[in-house]
Amino acid sequence: MEAITFLLDFILHVDKHIEAFVLAYGVWVYALLFLIVFVETGVVVMPFLPGDSLLFIVGALAGAGLIEFAPACAVLLAAAILGDQCNYSIGRYFGPKVFQWEDSRWFNRRAFDQAHAFYERYGGITIVLARFMPFIRTFAPFVAGVAAMRRRQFTMFNVVGALLWVLGICTAGYFFGNLPWVQQNLDKIIWGLILVPGLIAVLGAWRGTRQKALQSP
Repeated sequence: MEAITFLLDFILHVDKHIEAFVLAYGVWVYALLFLIVFVETGVVVMPFLPGDSLLFIVGALAGAGLIEFAPACAVLLAAAILGDQCNYSIGRYFGPKVFQWEDSRWFNRRAFDQAHAFYERYGGITIVLARFMPFIRTFAPFVAGVAAMRRRQFTMFNVVGALLWVLGICTAGYFFGNLPWVQQNLDKIIWGLILVPGLIAVLGAWRGTRQKALQSP
């Protein structure tokens, strides 16, 4: 219970925790940043770790001179790219096993084939956009691996998505994170970075399901 409480407090007050870690341990913060982003993107069971808010806070801390911007971005980029590659590889490992399954209560071969076709056609843009959506960015590379998306194609869009995600949000934090209004409303911004992309994803999924239901006889 204490671990869950600490995790929730860390997610909602990531700025204070990261700043305290920098003041206490200095350059070891780069190892912590790598670990958080790698686990969030690379371990399919850990989608709840902070992502967008962490990048924004890192940019803000760099803007305040507490950490170096370029090394922080390099570490976060490496973690994001390697994390997705790890997640994809896990899915790719289980993919061939899934291909051997027969239709059952737990597996629908037609749905699996549709997922494979979808990732062959739209997998690239899905991987890029998923970077900006909590939870989805953790599951998208895993599903891409299970759906047997080509590794070369996945890797290219993985790198593109990581560059846009890390550099985009860190740069925003660097230039805007220390403005008085932002500092006063940082808790609301963190909530927004967590909830808004998630709500957009849920709405998109709901609309897709509703449209499919309307098209069904």
